[in-house]
Amino acid sequence: MADILEYKCPCCGGAIRFDSATQKMKCPYCDTEFELDTLRQFDEENIGEDQDPAWDEDSVSQCGDELDGEQEGLVSYVCESCGGQIVADRNMAASSCPYCGNPVIVAKQLSGMLRPDFVIPFKLDKKAAENRLREHFKGKYLLPKLFKSENRIKEIKGIYVPFWLYDCDAQADIRCRATRISSWQQGDYMYTETQHYLVVRSGDVGFDKVPADGSLKLDDALMDSLEPYDYSEAVDFQTAYLAGYFADKYDQSAQDCAPRVNSRMRVSTQNAFLATIAGYATCVPEHMSIQLKQGRIRYALLPVWLLNTVYKGQTYTFAMNGQTGKFIGNLPADKGKAFTIAGGVFVAATLLSWLLMNFLL
Repeated sequence: MADILEYKCPCCGGAIRFDSATQKMKCPYCDTEFELDTLRQFDEENIGEDQDPAWDEDSVSQCGDELDGEQEGLVSYVCESCGGQIVADRNMAASSCPYCGNPVIVAKQLSGMLRPDFVIPFKLDKKAAENRLREHFKGKYLLPKLFKSENRIKEIKGIYVPFWLYDCDAQADIRCRATRISSWQQGDYMYTETQHYLVVRSGDVGFDKVPADGSLKLDDALMDSLEPYDYSEAVDFQTAYLAGYFADKYDQSAQDCAPRVNSRMRVSTQNAFLATIAGYATCVPEHMSIQLKQGRIRYALLPVWLLNTVYKGQTYTFAMNGQTGKFIGNLPADKGKAFTIAGGVFVAATLLSWLLMNFLL
């Protein structure tokens, strides 16, 4: 099995890519389109048979030739199209040749124990990501005027991010102290009655495909903000979906990500049960027992567009869900505009107070 896998067009020999608009493989040179099922046999011959994912990253074997010295941790591959050297970190699963630009896939990073269970293909292309960035600027009054005109997109790339998906059942027993307060007036006296209650809730909650990104390179909060994904559109993994995009294998195991997911499930369970308690003046949790039953873990690749822009020497990172188009990212604020707004609010509040005081007097 070759280290580098490339899909070639049988008509012109050009490198073919996955086209998000047609959900087919397409040759950018002769515009020939291919159904992904026609490449399934090619995958099976070059990638190997499906196996259940392993959750112990120590058992993962590396592929390619490792570089020594200051480049330790990098791996070198040879492009089959032009013979150029492709140097990448050892987690790279899909990229492009820096010399000829052809998409390449590292077969061993996606075989055996490292093979994902499924993938959600890109539905939105690079142009859609650029348009969403411009839309993201709209209505932001504090955004510096020069940010739009001087802002330049330094980098934009579509990445299949490795995610662990957890299925789990939670059994909860919650006890709360609650009160109801009533007041009434009788003669010259005002009476207040406080009734105390013990509120108990118990039951089961099911979780399906709770995601946690398995990449140390990407910020967890950034990836969490791109949810939700529509998992009904997930398909069985084929390497062809990666052609033309970037991808890494996971460098955080399912066990590494489990504590974050467990915490998320517990908070969600607690909030779901507390939301059923209504009609009380106060409600304070007194005891909570949430037991998480061991469930199923699956490995998937989910589509994300990452955009880096530069303004006044500072890089701003934005991300877009490659399936739904949900867009997130922080923007700079014009301090002058912020000061003007704060000053206006202060003047308005002062004037309103003066009018009220004079009216009451």
